[in-house]
Amino acid sequence: MNLKPQTLEKIEKLIPRYPTKRSASLPICHLVQEDQGYISQEAMEWIAAKLGLEPINIYEIVTFYPMLREKPIGRRHIKVCRTLSCALNGSYEVKKLLEKALIGEGHGSSNADYTIEFVECIASCGTAPVVQVDEVLHEGIKPDRVCKFADQIRQETEQMKTSVSKL
Repeated sequence: MNLKPQTLEKIEKLIPRYPTKRSASLPICHLVQEDQGYISQEAMEWIAAKLGLEPINIYEIVTFYPMLREKPIGRRHIKVCRTLSCALNGSYEVKKLLEKALIGEGHGSSNADYTIEFVECIASCGTAPVVQVDEVLHEGIKPDRVCKFADQIRQETEQMKTSVSKL
């Protein structure tokens, strides 16, 4: 497991704060994901060993909480709300159109640049359907606005790539 020294230090300080080591599982998963971008099988085994648990105990946590990921995600993380208000206002069509526009038909919902997934309530029912791109909430993204919205996301992504390559 190749974690940054700062992450290892945080983990070492975190564990003694809990009366039982097992209670540190979820916070450690968050730290590992923050460091690595996701929680690999190797990471789950490492966390389990660190806490004196079986790997299945960590796997249960990683697969239960939707904010934890087992696989890397694209450069841009696009979350489409699928709960009632958003669904009734077209979020299923929005997701399908975003995938077609940003990833291409037949390629699933992820590539190196984009990961598009459904999430449960983003808590903006009055402005449904809503889409969160990375940490920014976009409201009222109706199916007829998706092409323009996808173009905006694509431009932002290209700008991000350009600014990173200049570093």
